[in-house]
Amino acid sequence: MNKNRKTLATVLAATTLIVTTLSGCSGGKSAGNVAGEANGGAANSGTNSEQVTITHYTIDSEDRTFIEKLIPEFEKEHPNIKVKVEKAPYEQFDSKLQTLIAGGKSPDVTSHYGYGGFAEYYNKDMLFDMTDLIKEDGFKAADYNIPDDLMKIYTVKDHTYGIPVNMYVTLMLYNKDMFDAAQLSYPPSDYEDKSWTFAAMVDKAKKMTVVSDNIAKTQYGVDFTWAERDMRPLYFGAEPYSEDTWTNGGVPSETHFDSPKVIAAYQKLFDLIFKDKVSPNSEWSKSVAGQNGDPFVAGKIGMSIGGSWNLAGANDFPFKIGVAAVPWGGNDKVRSTLYVDPLLILKDSKHPKEAFEWIKYLLTTDVQEKSIELSGGNPPVNTEAAEVYYKHFEGIDPADVKKVYEGAIKYGYESYNHLITNYSQINDMFINEIQPVETGHKTLEEVMPVIQKKVTEIIKR
Repeated sequence: MNKNRKTLATVLAATTLIVTTLSGCSGGKSAGNVAGEANGGAANSGTNSEQVTITHYTIDSEDRTFIEKLIPEFEKEHPNIKVKVEKAPYEQFDSKLQTLIAGGKSPDVTSHYGYGGFAEYYNKDMLFDMTDLIKEDGFKAADYNIPDDLMKIYTVKDHTYGIPVNMYVTLMLYNKDMFDAAQLSYPPSDYEDKSWTFAAMVDKAKKMTVVSDNIAKTQYGVDFTWAERDMRPLYFGAEPYSEDTWTNGGVPSETHFDSPKVIAAYQKLFDLIFKDKVSPNSEWSKSVAGQNGDPFVAGKIGMSIGGSWNLAGANDFPFKIGVAAVPWGGNDKVRSTLYVDPLLILKDSKHPKEAFEWIKYLLTTDVQEKSIELSGGNPPVNTEAAEVYYKHFEGIDPADVKKVYEGAIKYGYESYNHLITNYSQINDMFINEIQPVETGHKTLEEVMPVIQKKVTEIIKR
């Protein structure tokens, strides 16, 4: 585990630099002034005999709402604190949160589970400054086995606005049954295996792809959904946002979506669908999803590149499954997207101290280990609990899971949606504008200048 910690320290130092220099904005209020406002100067306390209710706002899905099962034990240990869970579908997460805050019904605890990310929340002054609370409590990340560098991700100008709770990466899932049927060797879990390239992945994909007029007989070799759509050129070494984005509050001075290098990067991905014909188009995927759910889970895809949340349901997949490294695409430094989800206290929380007690409870090793099982496989930031996570998946060698995680972190880059302002608007626009390319009705040369223009307009808002 020391190696893992060293890796985290090395890689996330860059992320820390990015986030700690995000903005000169003032951010949220501190523990003292919020507690004072709520109690006429007498700060709320986790040991106060007066009973209060805090609200935890989250996505309405099993991998998030499992926290409801943790509430009874927490309330037993903290008889003065009741926890209420407020839910929203993923697509409505951001809009409902804004509505609750605008209506004076702000939740106390949440995370950036929607399209918007930390930078957007921070720049909109939505977040509570936890710095004083952490000092008063004597909170130490080491007591919860959280690497210091992960803590620094959500620290801005020495003020802490969030505490990491889950650590997702990009990985490849592969269907061992399809590999066996095609008599192919399994892809490696070692990121240092230089033979594992994008071209090697395409070669294996071609040998597993079967296209038929009968949808039941059709299967594809690979589905490449690396990161959010605007981030995918980075996999090939093309950066669509200017470097000053990371030192200018998540506000880029320039974007390059219509540059030849970025368009060429996207072309490599769309070639998987329209030239190499080893990936399904969106219409086929939707048709299969309508009948059998996710095409990979339905056994119709040989390799699937995506977030490690896709591993959560692996124990229920109807075929043998393995995990592998994301192949090398031409960027020597980046092959994985990191999604370090924090727990945040919102600025308008009436009970920040009680909210902090709930957050600390969710970070303990015992609860993080329970959460892995209850959530179906959420990866913890707690390094001691992570050892349980690596062993959670039936039929998958824990050593492979650990190796894939370590490599993904070493070659990881924090997700753009956590780092760029107005991201929910950028994401909505991007999905709508690039859809005609995904369905084969427009070319990248037609669409990317439009995206470039609209991204520029959104960033200026």
